[in-house]
Amino acid sequence: MYSLRLCLRSLQLLPKWKQCTKRTDSVLSAFISKGVQNGFTLYYTSGHMCNQHSQSDDDASHTVLSPDKLLDEATLPKSDPVEFPSDLAEGQAPNIAQKQSQKKHAFRPKIDPKDTTILLFPGQGSQFVGMGQQLLDVPGVEELYSKASDILGYDLLELCLNGPSEKLNQTVHCQPAVFVTSIAAVEKLKHTCPWAIEHCITAAGFSIGEYAALVFSGAISYEDALKVIQVRAKAMHEASLETPSGMMTVFLTHRTKLKYACFTARRYCTEVLKMDNAVCSIANYLYPECKVIAGNNQALEFLEKHGKEFAISRMRKLPVSGAFHTDLMKPAQQHLKEAIKHIDIETPIIPVHSNVNGYKYKHPKAIERFLVDQVSEPIKWEQTMHILYSRPESEDFPFTYEVGPGKQLGQILQRTNKKAFAQYEAVPV
Repeated sequence: MYSLRLCLRSLQLLPKWKQCTKRTDSVLSAFISKGVQNGFTLYYTSGHMCNQHSQSDDDASHTVLSPDKLLDEATLPKSDPVEFPSDLAEGQAPNIAQKQSQKKHAFRPKIDPKDTTILLFPGQGSQFVGMGQQLLDVPGVEELYSKASDILGYDLLELCLNGPSEKLNQTVHCQPAVFVTSIAAVEKLKHTCPWAIEHCITAAGFSIGEYAALVFSGAISYEDALKVIQVRAKAMHEASLETPSGMMTVFLTHRTKLKYACFTARRYCTEVLKMDNAVCSIANYLYPECKVIAGNNQALEFLEKHGKEFAISRMRKLPVSGAFHTDLMKPAQQHLKEAIKHIDIETPIIPVHSNVNGYKYKHPKAIERFLVDQVSEPIKWEQTMHILYSRPESEDFPFTYEVGPGKQLGQILQRTNKKAFAQYEAVPV
């Protein structure tokens, strides 16, 4: 397995790398384009991009430009400039509350969308006993699990295959389990349908799935990501033990006043129960009629009793022990920040969209910052889906692959954009 820089060395392009401008993405596009012209195509292998020689001269007529070449502004017509959010370049989280403001940032290259793919990586809660069984015949998968076991200090594959579920569902175990299984699923997709990897133009992951997306894109190595995830899972578990808290899925109508409901629940905890720093807020934006809220147990119990008063149609408690992606997770941030300081982060070869603001990362510093912020900020998945899939009615959609356990992200996509869902497929694990 080789990193991108090793690939560049093999193409004797490394001296040019050192002379590049700050427009890293454009320079990478030039490198990759030249590599394709020389008969090389980039492939993903366990979180890195490496080169393989074209199999035959017949393939030359069907050579696929790399995602960076497709996304390079220089390749777009002068008359059709692309707008990028300036606040993202500064590392600021823009306000994307309105769908209208998201559509103008939906960046799609001037190619047939049917010739492109998007990869989605699931998060915590998608795990199940037996996951990984359908991946074991794929070359390299057992090595991924073996390497993970060496880093984690326990047999991860045995836990994934045989459980017990009570242990697998624990935060400290399910986060690395979902991550490794997702990376293994990418290996299966590469083995069974390399076209899907070669034509990928962007990726996104839900919560812990964002780490898998960053590994896939070449921004973080597989080993480094796993080490950070181990720290993240432990820190989030310890933060959840400090305050009795939880999460709850809520189903909405056009009359629902969810933010006011959360405000009222916090006020009840503060004024009636005399609690300090009560928390109740939206933790996950899933799709228009569904959100996940999280906070103190007392606040969630208040909403269970009075939800109808705020036009909440239905509520369901989640089997988790903490209020993830709320202020109650702030104690976990310092541990995570220290862990991320000790790893190398590169600019993604394939664009990855952040959970914090929905936009694609442009700089390693933004990745470093937002991965820390993510544990206490809401997951803006609904907004991300609008950015990825908003388009004119006459325009086609890319193929979408969910790589990892479960089909939860596909179900969300179906409720967000049915036309996009028609091109969806989950990789069996």
